[in-house]
Amino acid sequence: MSLAQKNIQLQGLIVQLKKYAIENDAPVWKRIALELERPCRNMRAVNIARISRYTNANDIIIVPGKVLSAGELNHHVTVAAYAFSKEAQRKIVAKGAVENILELARKNPKGTNIKIIG
Repeated sequence: MSLAQKNIQLQGLIVQLKKYAIENDAPVWKRIALELERPCRNMRAVNIARISRYTNANDIIIVPGKVLSAGELNHHVTVAAYAFSKEAQRKIVAKGAVENILELARKNPKGTNIKIIG
């Protein structure tokens, strides 16, 4: 996928998240959209070790950036992020679940019980 296509996809995600925020009175989606609007060089990168350290079993996590593979996951969590490294995705799937941010917004339009890590 080219950089222009990724940018168009990101802009579409931001528009959808803002729409969910307004329709469902859910400020969490607006906050994620604002985080994703930041320049790509300032996009957050979170290691699995940080996710494991700051979460409990069965938490739902959003990373407004990329999840990297350093560390191990000790418990089941659902992680939604803009991007995952291949190794991070493999490690998370072994103990938990991986989702797209937009999929999570569709499943949980109110944005309840979600933690933002980054």
